[in-house]
Amino acid sequence: MQVFVTGAAGYIGGSIAARLIEAGHGVRGLVRSEAKAEAVRALGITPVEGTLDDGELLAEEARGADAVINAASSDHRGAVDALLAALAGSDKPFLHTSGSSVIGDEARGEPSDRVVRENDDFEPHPARAARYALDRAVLGAGKDGVRSAVLCNTLIYGRGLGAQPDSIQVPYLVRQARASGVARHVGRGLNVWSHVHIEDLADLYVLALAKAEPGSFLFVENGEASFRDMAAKVAQALGCAGPEDWPFPEAAAAWGEAMATFTMGSNSRVRGALGRELGWSPSRPGVLDWIAKANVDAIGEGSGGGH
Repeated sequence: MQVFVTGAAGYIGGSIAARLIEAGHGVRGLVRSEAKAEAVRALGITPVEGTLDDGELLAEEARGADAVINAASSDHRGAVDALLAALAGSDKPFLHTSGSSVIGDEARGEPSDRVVRENDDFEPHPARAARYALDRAVLGAGKDGVRSAVLCNTLIYGRGLGAQPDSIQVPYLVRQARASGVARHVGRGLNVWSHVHIEDLADLYVLALAKAEPGSFLFVENGEASFRDMAAKVAQALGCAGPEDWPFPEAAAAWGEAMATFTMGSNSRVRGALGRELGWSPSRPGVLDWIAKANVDAIGEGSGGGH
């Protein structure tokens, strides 16, 4: 197939694009600059310069492609609306990338027993209501002749396969520990996130492109860990102090309140069955084993990728 991928220079989109090319598909990828165009061209991706605000460009690319994957933003409603309108009635696959902070809380480092499964009804935090609504709009496009599916990614780790090597959460822990000499976590760090290795994630996207039914919602996960345990592994790998509690106001001052609340201090525990029903068999090490064995000095040197 010829697949149009937004976010092709990013951590998630670039890794998906690399897997698609490896599987024999052609990829046209949305990038925001000539420098990013050169970076993805070197990986075999045909660059398309533009932004998510270029609705006409997005629609043109969607109509010319056999399938579309939105991996640039989980929250840009205008871009998704433009892509879905262009795909209506085509029966083409459209995969939308969401993130499991949509079910996150304001735990500030405290634990939670709440676990959400793919068919569960849940009420999102008000700060994630727009993302929840966008996910539902994508799923509803299955009734409009689009083979739409939402892949809701958890904490992603591992070295990216494309132009951007770093994700967000683990690199944030590493950068903070490297700069301060102490590995810290928000509050007591007992908050838990489900997680997935970037290569396992990319494998599922390729599989979902071929097999996912219209209106499918898939949690992309393969295990879970607390932020305290991740910070402990970072401390061991860097040979620094920690893990150490970090009062929320201090974490928010360093990382920003939204980042400290939803990305680093919340619980996001989910279970995904639909991907495995499609034949997905994630096989990479869990996040704690990966941190212990990774070249930690190389983690966090990039700018990070959204998920």
